[in-house]
Amino acid sequence: MSVARLTTYNFRNLSSTAIDLHPNLNFFVGNNGSGKSSLLEAIFFLGHGKSFRTSKVDNIASYDTDNFVVSIKDINDLQLGLSKHLKTGVTLIKINGERHTRLSELAKNIAVQIVTPESFKLFFGGPKERRRFVELGMFHVKHDATNQGREFNRVLKQRNACIRHHLDKATLDYWTTLFCQLSEEIAEVRSRYIIDLITELPFWLSILLPDIADKVTVQYLQGWPQKKKLRDALLDASEREQAFGYSIYGAHRFDVKFLIAKQALESQLSRGQQKLFLLALTFAQAKLIASVNRVKPILLIDDIGAELDIYSRQSLATAISHLDCQVVITAIEEGVLQPFINDITVTNNETSDKAKYHMFHVKHGGILPVNNSVMID
Repeated sequence: MSVARLTTYNFRNLSSTAIDLHPNLNFFVGNNGSGKSSLLEAIFFLGHGKSFRTSKVDNIASYDTDNFVVSIKDINDLQLGLSKHLKTGVTLIKINGERHTRLSELAKNIAVQIVTPESFKLFFGGPKERRRFVELGMFHVKHDATNQGREFNRVLKQRNACIRHHLDKATLDYWTTLFCQLSEEIAEVRSRYIIDLITELPFWLSILLPDIADKVTVQYLQGWPQKKKLRDALLDASEREQAFGYSIYGAHRFDVKFLIAKQALESQLSRGQQKLFLLALTFAQAKLIASVNRVKPILLIDDIGAELDIYSRQSLATAISHLDCQVVITAIEEGVLQPFINDITVTNNETSDKAKYHMFHVKHGGILPVNNSVMID
């Protein structure tokens, strides 16, 4: 999918507005606090039903308002909309004017990935963000993963309740059997997905981090000791489970680790290199998502200048030119975007006034197109 028009109402500090986006590349320039990140947040919220900046939905509505609306129209006139009324807690989801009750129905039509100055720190800081990253890709690439995951979460809750309330052995054994079966099935699907991701990753590393491209190894941890059956691992951990009150092992405890010479990648790379690695991984996942021909992802990159020098931005511009999806980039200063603009060339069969990107200035929540040497449609 490519967003043709984005409309917001009462969203953060953004003026209620409608803007037309380029199907490939879009730049938003403005000072800190101007509304750039809020614009990305609006697109992200529509794709995920939540914010990447806060868990408190009340903070998203503009000051002194009790509702907000985000909607988009794509290049094929598909219309997606989401509104939230804070006082009643009612969320209204619409697809082409028809009401829906599940956020997953929206997500089937729009895949949004984001990299912010904070996200790479979270990604390398603990397994929670890495799990979210993998699960997003699986949702769009492995279509049965959502139902499988939903059933697994139901069984996990039941098994945890058995442990917490010290229920009889027969009841615990029943839920443990289901739990082990689903964990093993999910682990197998995840393993295949991560193999696909690892296969795609070297191409992007060769552009963004060529010095380490052939040194990176990826380790998939399924959520229980590799050389043990899950049921045996749970049996060995039964006393600890009773003490803690939850399932210590299982598919919910999986992780993915990235290594250089058997050392954690983040301990070997600078902050800028870590960000480039996460971008490479994000681009690899975007390619996998696009390959299933269900929906092309939208990539959001916040504050492109943070942590990246001119040479890193030039490499990033080259990588983006190999993507077949819509990219939205924010920056504090227009100068940091020069490598991306220089990388945009006009092919022989296109006139020089053909728009190759859209650029906007953001100030006090207002968004205005920039009239520069490249015409904006």
